Amino acid sequence: MLNLIKSDQFFVETADAVAAMTFPHFGFRGWKEHYTGDFPVWKLSYYLPLWVKLLEEETGWGLQMLFASSTTDRIPFIDAEFATVTMSRVVHRAIEEQGWQPMLDVIKEMPCDEDFEKVHSRVRIDFLRKWYHTRAERVKTVSLEQSLEDSRNDIYTLEGENAHFVTDIVSEDYIERLKTQLSEKDLKILELRVEGRTYEEIARIMGYKNHSGIIKRIRAISAAYEDYEDENSHIC
Repeated sequence: MLNLIKSDQFFVETADAVAAMTFPHFGFRGWKEHYTGDFPVWKLSYYLPLWVKLLEEETGWGLQMLFASSTTDRIPFIDAEFATVTMSRVVHRAIEEQGWQPMLDVIKEMPCDEDFEKVHSRVRIDFLRKWYHTRAERVKTVSLEQSLEDSRNDIYTLEGENAHFVTDIVSEDYIERLKTQLSEKDLKILELRVEGRTYEEIARIMGYKNHSGIIKRIRAISAAYEDYEDENSHIC
């Protein structure tokens, strides 16, 4: 057993496990596996000396305590919920004590392509869309949140869980792919929405009595889009 603990493989497996448990609590979307070793937060998640120190302070358990235990000592089983809560507390404590928050804010505001694994993942797709969208010739460079205002401010958004949908499908490539999933009426509604038309304008053009019917159709289109994404998520 001692030889196993001293082996390089044991160290690698332990490091990967700790990094996987710390990464989600830094506030970035996706999993550690979606990012490369160039991503600064990926590196922080492997800062083992700090995590060992803080975990021992939080739980009272450490390597030396394990070595000092006798063969008859009972080690309590740690369930998943306890591990998640403890790691969340440890990571947030590290961010505060190490003064990492300003750095994390900059990392979140200024991502780069080298940060992401070249696989079909939501975090990389969102990055690429924002990256190329903000660099288009006729597009003002603003955040996605700033660019999606309500209908009274001339740029439009969808409320709730579908709020990202219109931004996602601005890409002509995605519109072309979705054509096979939509009826002619839904496709027309989608095109008008991407043009920046309000719900009221679309309702008037499409012959609806009010805009509530358009909102329902947009939600249906959004659902079709999500289904398409799920069915094709394996494509790299």
